[in-house]
Amino acid sequence: MDTPVALVTGASSGIGREAALDLNARGITVYGAARRAMPELEDRGIHTLPLDVTDETSMTTCVETLIQREGRIDILVNDAGYGSYGAIEDMPLTEARRQFEVNVFGAMRLTQLILPHMIDAKRGRIVNISSMGGRFSMAFGGWYHATKYAVEALSDALRQEVRSFGVDVVIIEPGLIHTEWPTIAADHLRSTSGLGRYADLARNFATALELAGRGFATDPAVIGRVVAHAATTAHPRTRYRRGAGAIAITTATALAPDRVFDFTIKLLLTHLDQILRAFDSVKSQGE
Repeated sequence: MDTPVALVTGASSGIGREAALDLNARGITVYGAARRAMPELEDRGIHTLPLDVTDETSMTTCVETLIQREGRIDILVNDAGYGSYGAIEDMPLTEARRQFEVNVFGAMRLTQLILPHMIDAKRGRIVNISSMGGRFSMAFGGWYHATKYAVEALSDALRQEVRSFGVDVVIIEPGLIHTEWPTIAADHLRSTSGLGRYADLARNFATALELAGRGFATDPAVIGRVVAHAATTAHPRTRYRRGAGAIAITTATALAPDRVFDFTIKLLLTHLDQILRAFDSVKSQGE
């Protein structure tokens, strides 16, 4: 059988980068796609393509180029995305729409462009990177959580639609990952809700995001291996939950009554930064 061909979006950093490296190590022909150049991946034998998932021409060109070069695409990993935090009242709708464009519509449009090639070949694997935040929602993350809820719903529907054509759809639900994501989310939160009626809670939560991302997050290489496994195993699960808090938090939120969950979030928003600072201090002393 010919060597499978994979396209990984968001490959310039984090989970996407690690997934591209792990797939490449498994003998897959990998194309990493992102808005910026990726010379390190090219040095490792991975092909790279420019891709902006908010631009139709960019997406069309990316897929056409890959098909012209390889004649096929067997694996699509939709990883491109980001987290924009802020109170729902404060969030400019232009930013809310952009987050949906990147996290949801970009992934689904790329899927639309690639699906005909998979269906014609009667085989394919689509791996959508969601989040544990696609299973519950917290204050200041409403718009981000909404994008991940959408990824979950669309992936479930897509899996049912294309399975009979030989195409599998898999969802990855990472917990907190040690990437730029917590810092980016914290910065967005401060700029959006750092002043005004939500300021105190927003600043506390932003600090907590940064502390958790630094001291309690999972190495993205762990999730990269999960993605590569999900993309290549003969019989994938429909969902994989890995990383800090992914299983524990999603299980707890599913079991807890809504009011109990709300009360817990209220306590966390007020004191989480202090708790994490204490843990961080104890951890530093132990080292």
